[in-house]
Amino acid sequence: MSKILVVDDEPDLEVLIKQKFRKQIRQKEYEFYFAENGNEALKKLNELQDIDIVLSDINMPEMDGLTLLTKISEFKPLLKSVIVSAYGDMENIRTAMNRGAFDFITKPINFEDLTLTVEKTLKHVRHIKETLQAIKENNILKMYVDENVLNFMDSREYESAITANETIEASVMFADLCGFTKISENAPADVVVGMLNTYFDVMAKAIIDHGGIIDKFIGDAVMAVFKGDFHIDHAIEAAIAVRREVRKLPKIEGENDFQPKVSIGIKSGEMISGNIGSSTIKRLDFTVVGDTVNTAARLQDAAGPDQILISEGCFQNVKEAFNCSKIGEITLKNKAKPLTVYEVLE
Repeated sequence: MSKILVVDDEPDLEVLIKQKFRKQIRQKEYEFYFAENGNEALKKLNELQDIDIVLSDINMPEMDGLTLLTKISEFKPLLKSVIVSAYGDMENIRTAMNRGAFDFITKPINFEDLTLTVEKTLKHVRHIKETLQAIKENNILKMYVDENVLNFMDSREYESAITANETIEASVMFADLCGFTKISENAPADVVVGMLNTYFDVMAKAIIDHGGIIDKFIGDAVMAVFKGDFHIDHAIEAAIAVRREVRKLPKIEGENDFQPKVSIGIKSGEMISGNIGSSTIKRLDFTVVGDTVNTAARLQDAAGPDQILISEGCFQNVKEAFNCSKIGEITLKNKAKPLTVYEVLE
């Protein structure tokens, strides 16, 4: 809904505006506010931070419309004003434009002209807001993304890359903070987010140091993907590093003592890599999906604190490189047959 402030000392104008724009008001397209002079208008603008445009007369008591234009330009430079006045001589028009008026309409009011002017002004305001939002998002993006990546995102190569889907051979790791849900239910929001970000920083560094890619953060868990030669070896090395670094984190004393520990599940195999999500709402996530990914998540669910569980297939590939202990067959959610799993030791 667009919000419009009408500033005029004519008592009949409020009734006239509400009559002429009754359709837009009824359909909740426009919401009108009224002030009798510039001083009252400034108070309204302080109270209502989301006014889109101002329709103002020139000749008013206490503060005239031209002075109001100057004040608006000083403390709300993005707010657009349209002068609606019987003083339609060139001098007043030029003064109004020089003080920041977006347009000028003369009285008696031609309401068809006023309607078109309001629509035009609101369209301009929406364009400004969208531009500012794009700049804000771009600046936030620059804080987190390397300049070379941004340049790549502007290229045709990027357009083809985000639509490329393929089947790959890789390893997936899920690492979950054990018992953190209990903390999140009792601690203040700022404390919970701060702690979680600290833990994620430690986990992410260990994963990246061993060649992993952080796919996503899911609640208090991390999903990472390892590609290329010896991807299962790198995944297990990263898991051991994550467990070791999380163990070093300090214990949280309090009503619910919390010593950070992780449970980890790893599975390697074929998976589909692609840009997955909803194009309608422009929320696409370049990720991996498939049975291998689901099994890694189920292994993490089955793992206890400080445990790293892998499938038998993974064990056969790494048994000479890592110290593992056979757990045996376990039944995983949505799996028809039990799966033989191994625990990775130090």
